[in-house]
Amino acid sequence: MSGQHDEGHTVAGWVGCAVATAGAAVTGVGLCGWGPGIWLGLGVMALAVLVTWSLHLAGWGKPPGPRSADQWGLRVRDRAAPQGHAGCLGCRLAGRRGVPVRTGAEPEPAPAVIASRTGSPADLSS
Repeated sequence: MSGQHDEGHTVAGWVGCAVATAGAAVTGVGLCGWGPGIWLGLGVMALAVLVTWSLHLAGWGKPPGPRSADQWGLRVRDRAAPQGHAGCLGCRLAGRRGVPVRTGAEPEPAPAVIASRTGSPADLSS
């Protein structure tokens, strides 16, 4: 199946969804007559955002866009999370600039050649 991007199959995604669902259920109970439930449920939904964001920053989320098939497992941590993900709002809000995401289809860049600053015979003419 080409074109699969493995969207959202992460610990951060599942935990955030579970906490948000609990918050929505409590808000629903509040709408049915339990007054404090509305505010408590909204607070739990705000907590879901913070939990998901912190798990993403800890490496349990994923960068935007496709990732290679060996990174599709639920228990696979993202090793690029400490530097941040390019194009990721959550990483930018945390102050992480991010590096561009490389897919397996792109060729490796050529290594940069650094000129040596050792003296050459041409430099010794003075």
